[in-house]
Amino acid sequence: MTAPLPPSTVQALRAMAPGTQSSVHFNHAGASLPSTATLQAIHAHLKREAAQGPMEAGVAARDLTEAARTLAAQLLNAQVDEIALTGGNSAGWGAAFAALPGWRPGDRILVGRHEWGGNLATMRLHAARAGATLETIASDDSGCVDAQALEAMLDERVRLIALTWLPANGGLINPAAAIGQVARRHGIPYFVDAAQAIGQIPIDVEQVGCDVLSGPGRKALRGPRGTGILYVRRAFLDRLTPAFVDTHSAPLDADGQPVLRPDAARLESAENSLALRCGLANALREALDLGLDTIRASIDANAQALRAELAAIPGVTVLDQGREKSGLVAFNVAGQDAADVQRRLSAQGITIGSNGVPYTPLDMQARGLDRIARASVSYLTSSAEIDRLLEALRALAGQTRGGRGAAG
Repeated sequence: MTAPLPPSTVQALRAMAPGTQSSVHFNHAGASLPSTATLQAIHAHLKREAAQGPMEAGVAARDLTEAARTLAAQLLNAQVDEIALTGGNSAGWGAAFAALPGWRPGDRILVGRHEWGGNLATMRLHAARAGATLETIASDDSGCVDAQALEAMLDERVRLIALTWLPANGGLINPAAAIGQVARRHGIPYFVDAAQAIGQIPIDVEQVGCDVLSGPGRKALRGPRGTGILYVRRAFLDRLTPAFVDTHSAPLDADGQPVLRPDAARLESAENSLALRCGLANALREALDLGLDTIRASIDANAQALRAELAAIPGVTVLDQGREKSGLVAFNVAGQDAADVQRRLSAQGITIGSNGVPYTPLDMQARGLDRIARASVSYLTSSAEIDRLLEALRALAGQTRGGRGAAG
């Protein structure tokens, strides 16, 4: 079993992440804290653009910006031509979905209960136009998407299986590879939203068995906002025709006809921030240098410690489901709205997140949840930060109990 990072290494990494010096950050599931080196990589390219001109700087720094593609392929155990660099998770996932063949009346899309709300909105719009249907795969007793239940739902009308691997509203980790085995066995396209997974857990796209996998740079990878990674399995690529193209994704041939690129970059746009791409490359390099097994072990140790202590606070309910759990810890404080908890902690310099129904509507509705607070950890998270969050939450929970007692 891989050991977590030792405290001395964590402290050294924190010293190279300026955000750790100014805030107590428990919103790594929303966006994590970039390193000084990542910021410097972004700034360096902006300076090149100012000195040389943006177009000229882009040509001169091509090796630097293309490094992000190579490093992303290493991270996912993919081939370089299977990687598209996008403006974010939703941009990549949406581009791949929009590139699927047209939907027909009676077509079925099967989704896990934890599907990201933005993906659901996209799928529902397309399905409604065509007369297709969107159906939810049952979850097992642990709350995870049930691969056996999925198998029982399949027929010739199923055109897509979509899974959000790690939900935005809890620490559950879905069995992505087990779902992939079902999809491969039946030859059904399989999309994985890895927004919370990429940079947090080891990913091997061959083991997952997906045709498409997407993720952002800004979460566990600690890259800049406005960057994303899209994997498209090489054998699946020719089934995707982009909804729109440009001279990068489909350059014109000698006869003036568009020719789709033979790689995943057919889903890219010619217009993107090369400065941010330089930052993404640095963030990817840092993750690979640390090792995803080590990152996973460190995040898991922090999350387990936080989860156990939270569960022991009277008035605090930990809401995480699943057999295997991520670095996102979902909870609520009795008698307090999650958004109020978030605001009160923010006033003390502690940053957490809070989600309403729109983020993960199927799961929130199935569990009768209106809103959840979420504290998400990183390998950067220190034991002192965990103690500070717990102290603040004990005080908040105690205020609620004290208020109830006085009222009674």
